[in-house]
Amino acid sequence: MFNTNLLSLLQLSDPTLPIGGYAHSNGLETYVQLGIVKDVTTAKAFVTEMLTQNLQYTDGAFVSLAFDAAAKNNFKRLLELDNECTAVKLPKEIRQASQKLGMRLLKIFMPICECAIATQYKEAIHQQKAAGHYSIVFGLYAHALGISKSEALTGFFYNAAVGMVTNSVKLIPLGQQDGQQLLFSLQPLITELVENSLVPNKDLIGLCCSGFDIRCMQHEQLYSRLYMS
Repeated sequence: MFNTNLLSLLQLSDPTLPIGGYAHSNGLETYVQLGIVKDVTTAKAFVTEMLTQNLQYTDGAFVSLAFDAAAKNNFKRLLELDNECTAVKLPKEIRQASQKLGMRLLKIFMPICECAIATQYKEAIHQQKAAGHYSIVFGLYAHALGISKSEALTGFFYNAAVGMVTNSVKLIPLGQQDGQQLLFSLQPLITELVENSLVPNKDLIGLCCSGFDIRCMQHEQLYSRLYMS
């Protein structure tokens, strides 16, 4: 029998989901304007380092841990994760982006999928007891939709990779074929990241390259910008 959970995963992780993800470059625009990311080789280095030295220890971990909190219906733990997620996002634009994407993801999936802990989470956001981060909402609805954790993490990291590759194609710019070859080359890395994130090392949460944070902060002051972050 066909597994409809696959369709749910495709919808949840769809890069074209109307939550505004296309408007955020996560600092890539700064790297391009400085001439640091300028071709396929440097674009792959950016995407690889962002996935392995940033998302693996921040949003990827929070997707995994939020999934666990939903499985245990542990709302207190969920609020702790929300606070921790806010704390590790030092650049203002990145915090705001995470919250905007999270709220829009809630708005889309609440009418589609009943999830009591997500409803509690939204109420906490309205009461200003939580920020409402994208990675946490992603983890909650992955569980509610019956998606396995490994598949949810695969979708999450793939979605992140697609966004960064797409932005590279637009900003550098690269050819569409270059972008697809770059994305295809990331498949083994995504598989490795999923394995590493199934049981995140909680002591490593927040471990990330400070260069990314600096470039994201510099983005706020760029003379011209195409992206919000």
